[in-house]
Amino acid sequence: MARPVVGIIGNHYLINEEYPVHAGGHMNSAAVRDVCDALPLVVPSDPDMVDIADLVVACDGFIFTGGRPNVHPKHYGEELTPAYGDMDEARDGLALPLIRALVDRGQPFLAICRGFQEMNVAMGGSLHPEIRDLPGRDNHRMPPDGTLDEKFALRHDVTVTPDGPFAQIWGKTVVRTNTLHGQGIKTPGDRIVVDGHAPDGTPEAIYIKDAAGFALGVQWHPEYQAHVDQVSRPLFEAFGKAVWDWSRRS
Repeated sequence: MARPVVGIIGNHYLINEEYPVHAGGHMNSAAVRDVCDALPLVVPSDPDMVDIADLVVACDGFIFTGGRPNVHPKHYGEELTPAYGDMDEARDGLALPLIRALVDRGQPFLAICRGFQEMNVAMGGSLHPEIRDLPGRDNHRMPPDGTLDEKFALRHDVTVTPDGPFAQIWGKTVVRTNTLHGQGIKTPGDRIVVDGHAPDGTPEAIYIKDAAGFALGVQWHPEYQAHVDQVSRPLFEAFGKAVWDWSRRS
């Protein structure tokens, strides 16, 4: 049997500040290949390039990846200010309706960092423009200097509820993660359950209540060293199982 296909929602970039491309991080593809035992397929993050009705048939599951641009605040009723940083409205135009379609279909997806934020906004939630500016919150952004290992180093604990889906995946309620994000959840969207928090109260793990399929999101980056990390590997294994189960339905 052919391996299932996982659509990896990419990001828009400019090579040499002039040549436009859609790209996906090698870490995401490697996690899909090595841990999920599935075929990674980078999806152009633009609704003018792909049709959602075709996309959900072509792929068995999806990963909504991280990315430097943020979700445009117009999608949750707020005005754009410099605090919100760079935008990628083409990705917004694909990712937000695609997440809602997957929830309706019960089709599996895993949302990571920006994808975590997209998941919340898609369900009607809102975001803080900058977590580190909130009273009592830590700086969750990527360290500006150092090697890749140092930037993706495990920096804080995440505590999840004992009876939630993440505790079922890990067999424990406290895990250690990296952290490389500026924004974060302000108001949870409809059916969004905040299942895990950082020590400063920042939401770090969410799922969709009563979802028919795998519909989980994390604010950190589990794709880094996913094949060996004791937190990342079980998460991708659980997602991979859901993708394989979906692919066997037809």
